[in-house]
Amino acid sequence: MVNRSGTYGLTKWLALLLLLGTAAQAETIRIATFNAALSRDYAGHLIRDVEQRDDQVLHIAALLREIAPDIILITELDRDPEGRALRGFIDLLAQDGLAYGYSFAGAVNTGQMTGLDLDGDGRFSGPNDAQGWGRWPGHYGMALLSRYPLGPTRTFQLGLWADATDTRIPVTEPAQVRAIQRLSSKSHWDVSVALPNGQALHVLAAHPTPPVFDGPEDRNGRRNADEIVWFLRYLNGEAIADDNGTVAALTDGPVVVLGDLNADPFDGEALRAPMLTLLAHPRLQDPEPTSTGAIIAGIGGANDTHRGPVAQDTADWRDDPGPGNLRVDYVLPDATLTVTDSGVFWPAPGDRLSEEATASDHRIVWVDVELP
Repeated sequence: MVNRSGTYGLTKWLALLLLLGTAAQAETIRIATFNAALSRDYAGHLIRDVEQRDDQVLHIAALLREIAPDIILITELDRDPEGRALRGFIDLLAQDGLAYGYSFAGAVNTGQMTGLDLDGDGRFSGPNDAQGWGRWPGHYGMALLSRYPLGPTRTFQLGLWADATDTRIPVTEPAQVRAIQRLSSKSHWDVSVALPNGQALHVLAAHPTPPVFDGPEDRNGRRNADEIVWFLRYLNGEAIADDNGTVAALTDGPVVVLGDLNADPFDGEALRAPMLTLLAHPRLQDPEPTSTGAIIAGIGGANDTHRGPVAQDTADWRDDPGPGNLRVDYVLPDATLTVTDSGVFWPAPGDRLSEEATASDHRIVWVDVELP
């Protein structure tokens, strides 16, 4: 049994101990995802903010200590070439006992310039001209933190959008763009985690582009959909070329899909079918984590027209004129794993850490699974 730091995590742990008594039980691990909003407009500024203990950085660290995941994907965590921001943040977490001995933060497409004027503004170096929207290479990066050793990792940053199976790339896309535009706005990862029971857990991670900020061609909506469909292709056994040139299918073992997928299955502007299909995939299960805070926050403005379960919302976005709060962050474990608990850490106003929770416009989504 993992002893978790933080009042919230400790309470869950003690309650489980009381329930189980003294009998030997299988180990439970906590898996989470969090869009931490730790991105800055200029390269190197997150390094400065982490090292100077910026208030937002401290608030994000407090939230993570409270939930104390064993494995977590953090999105919107700027990536610098030397890994100083990530290393400093891991050190900050460890100061109060949340130690991550293993991490992975591969390269991302955000801020990687294409050399083309993708948005037609006469410039070739704006954030819209990058492979993924970003002001500099590594902007809006992501990192996987783990208490358990990381094994073989496959990354799928370089695959072309036009080469994706049944691609939705607009037919109006110029040939020179189709020849260089990558599918992943950041990257797609398959990271193997060595679990205490001897199994290897495949963490499938991504942070697709938001399906907004475009025109009637719905370019971003189409790309978001195809980035989500990548998971379906991989889960269905399609052999996909990784960044090392290896063409292979997903290997055996349990999986978990993690990330801010920027798609709500019922509301918002994302295409519905890919997200609904992923949630219903026979290889996965959807624990449908909830929070009381989301219910309280989901009143007024665009929220009043939403069809989806308000308690499952994970992002606190503008209510008027919209899009309102949405469910966009997901932890989807393998269908063979036993889920013992789940939640969205969204404190109600006045509750402990309610102020710290506003350090990001997303909330931590976590799922506890029992190892066989």
